[in-house]
Amino acid sequence: MREINSTWENYEFLDVDLPKLANPTILAFSCYFHDSSACIIKDGKLIAAADEERFTRKKHDPSFPINAINYCLNEAGITSVDLIVFYENPDIKWKRIESYLKKNPPSQDLYQNIVKMWTEIKSKEKMQEVFLEKTKLNNKIIFLDHHLCHAASAYYVSGFDQAAIVTIDGVGEKVTTSYGQAESNNLKLEKCINFPHSIGLLYTAITVFLGFKANDHEYKVMGLAPYGIMDRVKNKYYNKLSQVVDLNGDGSFSLNMKYFGHERFDSPACTDEMSKLLGLKPNSRGGEITADYQNLAAALQMITEDAVLNLLNFVHRVTKQDNLCYAGGVALNSVINGKILSKTPFKKIFIQPSAGDSGTVIGAAKYIQHRVSKKEKIECVTHSSYGPKYSTEEIKEFLDKENINYESFNSSDELLKKVAMLLKDKFIIGWFQGRMEWGPRALGNRSILASPLHKDMRDILNAKVKHRELFRPFAPVVCVDDAKEYFECDDPIPEPTDYMLMVYPIKTQKQSQIPAVTHVDGSGRLQTVRKEQNPLYYSLIKEFGKLTGIPILVNTSFNIRGEPIVCSPQDAFRCMMGTEIDYLVMDKFLIKRSNNLQFKWEPKIID
Repeated sequence: MREINSTWENYEFLDVDLPKLANPTILAFSCYFHDSSACIIKDGKLIAAADEERFTRKKHDPSFPINAINYCLNEAGITSVDLIVFYENPDIKWKRIESYLKKNPPSQDLYQNIVKMWTEIKSKEKMQEVFLEKTKLNNKIIFLDHHLCHAASAYYVSGFDQAAIVTIDGVGEKVTTSYGQAESNNLKLEKCINFPHSIGLLYTAITVFLGFKANDHEYKVMGLAPYGIMDRVKNKYYNKLSQVVDLNGDGSFSLNMKYFGHERFDSPACTDEMSKLLGLKPNSRGGEITADYQNLAAALQMITEDAVLNLLNFVHRVTKQDNLCYAGGVALNSVINGKILSKTPFKKIFIQPSAGDSGTVIGAAKYIQHRVSKKEKIECVTHSSYGPKYSTEEIKEFLDKENINYESFNSSDELLKKVAMLLKDKFIIGWFQGRMEWGPRALGNRSILASPLHKDMRDILNAKVKHRELFRPFAPVVCVDDAKEYFECDDPIPEPTDYMLMVYPIKTQKQSQIPAVTHVDGSGRLQTVRKEQNPLYYSLIKEFGKLTGIPILVNTSFNIRGEPIVCSPQDAFRCMMGTEIDYLVMDKFLIKRSNNLQFKWEPKIID
């Protein structure tokens, strides 16, 4: 680790002029990169938030989020807002892109396409024009810095009075990493690392090298890593990969750009120099994952952990804060997250459910809220249920209109006992209740549930339900009061476990009891449930525990590979009929797949 050549720079933010408003209603949105989204703040509270993909059924949909915006307005019961905010500053982003177009000119056709995209779609002027056209709202859009929105998305819903703040992702306008502090309503980012030096882009580049998809499959690499040698001495790729990134004693880092292509627009993510260094050719999309690729995934995970923990330990030294608010795409790496409190001096951590780019809209809205209304208290978000809800009547109307066979339960106790027994008997359940979750992970309202007690359940779910790679692990969900019996987790259990954002070792003596959720390295991506968050889900887990002695379920997102998590009753029923999910529970209704085989749907698996 070097002690010199720091890459930290002062964080420079062009402040925005804001009107003086009491209790403003604020709509924020993101689009045109990946994971377009929208949220709305009303009466000082987050009212609604959703990704556009859930409505269009196009995973990572980058288009203008008109459906998400309309949902937010409808949920808030309004037709106009006080302020509109966008999650980044197109002018700054274009300056960075333009400088690299000049530095490394691509082909003329590609150059013209890039310029056309920015002049006809992504510029501030076009953004304003399209916004008015699609929403009929004539507010002037406020443009904020991307990493400021990341920072605010964690702090202003954390409930903390003060905290250190760290953001790490691929790249915003030009910033890839930042840190700062917040106290009361005041948040300030102090230092940053700029493009092309990026831990997020390092992870993405190797993700592509391994044969996976950029800005999508990084989580697959995280799941693949434990199949490799997770030992910094024994894994030969760890030493080799260490040569492409320098970690400094002040927490900063830099990439050796001869190994990477992200300074050029017509270059692969990794250059030929990376192949020479590793002694390994890039894998093809969908190619065989050999032991070498497994070991490279393991080396990447360890290098990323080194960089993140080095940075966080430095930030604690300079801020002396006990609380950490953490955001950005790298903050979705739940394996690293599970080590932060044990390997840094921070005592508490908060990561909001949608820590990646879609979650920046919450930061955009919240930052403006606290700038306009200085007396606003920091909101403490305790759940992720900010998406659409369908009433009992709406669900029944759908079932009856489509002539779907179903069973109705008059009491939730009867329903829970029935579903718990089905789970005990190894049936797979589609679970559709309440408001859709916010963020990339299903947390008990749009989930597929199964018993963790059977060794073959993981392969059954991967092959017959999710249609995905067999190495992929499944998450255990447990009531928070039972978690310490099964998991070697931090004490007290940090709130990000509620959002499936932290991986912990499963106690050795418990691993054989829950093989379906025990990963190859003995860990599990823990999801905890608190009774006040989701009483029905909590009670189902407890009911299963009464029947089996193990109060844990398999929880995976209600979708198949390449599709977004289901949003509507139609989505849920269609997903069940295109898979081997045995039963679907929607509100108080139980639908058995085998009783509805007249409905046929062949899923189109997209990767």
